Amino acid sequence: MALKVGDRIPEVGLLRKQGDGFETVELPDRLAGRKVVLFAVPGAFTGTCTSAHVPSFVRTRGQLADAGVDEIICVSVNDPFVMDAWGETTGAAAAGITMLADASAKYPKAAGLTLSIPAAGLHDRAVRHALFADDGVVKVLHVEKDSGVCETTAGEVMLEAIRALK
Repeated sequence: MALKVGDRIPEVGLLRKQGDGFETVELPDRLAGRKVVLFAVPGAFTGTCTSAHVPSFVRTRGQLADAGVDEIICVSVNDPFVMDAWGETTGAAAAGITMLADASAKYPKAAGLTLSIPAAGLHDRAVRHALFADDGVVKVLHVEKDSGVCETTAGEVMLEAIRALK
């Protein structure tokens, strides 16, 4: 069953590059007592993910912080080396966006939000989505019907949805 508003974020650990090593980030621990935007993409360095989705959160980072968001997390079914490099090349790292790797697709599988695009070599990836969680509970969830576009999941749309909660 797919993740929905009112659900708790799946209890999975994702990887992040830290210096010469790695850190496991347990999502429930990371979100506990905090307001977090998490967005998931089908793949790092892919077209829409790189040209639209990540840049939308880089652009809105300050406004989201002003709206009470403590952290923005990007999740992709990639390894931590790729996520680290992608964060550097897109400006996400400089903007303070946390880039988490999910090489085995634990998060989208647990959330019921997987897709495969065999023609593009993408198997068991995350459906493009963005959510706002307060203390690990989903308060806003937007899922793209077409993972090749970034419309309802863009940073600007999430910002407006968060503002509308108040």
